[in-house]
Amino acid sequence: MSIRIDRVTTRGGDGGMTSLADGSRLPKDAARIEALGAVDELNAVLGVLTLHVPEAERIILHAIQNDLFDLGAVLCFPSPENNASPARGIGEDAVARLDTWSTDWNRSLPPLRSFILPGGTEGAAHAHLARTVARRAERRVMSLTRTEAVDGEIIRYLNRLSDLLFILARRLNAGADILWQPGGQSQKTG
Repeated sequence: MSIRIDRVTTRGGDGGMTSLADGSRLPKDAARIEALGAVDELNAVLGVLTLHVPEAERIILHAIQNDLFDLGAVLCFPSPENNASPARGIGEDAVARLDTWSTDWNRSLPPLRSFILPGGTEGAAHAHLARTVARRAERRVMSLTRTEAVDGEIIRYLNRLSDLLFILARRLNAGADILWQPGGQSQKTG
C-alpha cells in the first residue's frame, strides 16, 4: 500500500474538529480521537525506547510500531461495520506474537517477589514509561467502547503490549530491578 501526503498543514483542525478516514468530522476531544491520540503517543514513546535497546529488541519494537499504525487505521473509521480500511487491523496473530515475545523474554528473568519501582537503567525507565502510556491507550480505547463498537483484539493487543513492556523493562535492568519496600527504602535485586 502506497500513501502519499502532499500537505501536512491543512488548517482543517483550527476550529477544534478533525477528520476520520471516512471524511466525517469529530471534536478533537471526542472519545475516538482521544483513543487515536493515545495510540499515537504510545507509538512515539516506543520510538524513543528503540534508542535504548539492543538490535534484537529494536526489531521487535519496530514491528509493534507497525502494528500500532494498523491499529490506528482501524480506529480512524467510525464503526467496524463500515471499516473499509486498507490496513490489516489487529488480529489474533498479532496478540499471539506479543505472548510469544513475553514468554521468551520472561524465561530468563528471576521470579518477582515484590513490586518493582519504575526505573533502573535508562532503557528500563523508557520501557516503564512506554508501559504506562500503553495502559493509558488501553483505557482510552475502553472509554470508546462505552459508546461505540471496537474490535476486541485492539484491547487485548494493548493489554498484552503493556505486559511485554514491563517484561522488557525487567530484561533491560538485567535482574537488578529496584524493589518496592513499603514504608522503607528501596533496594536492588541481584
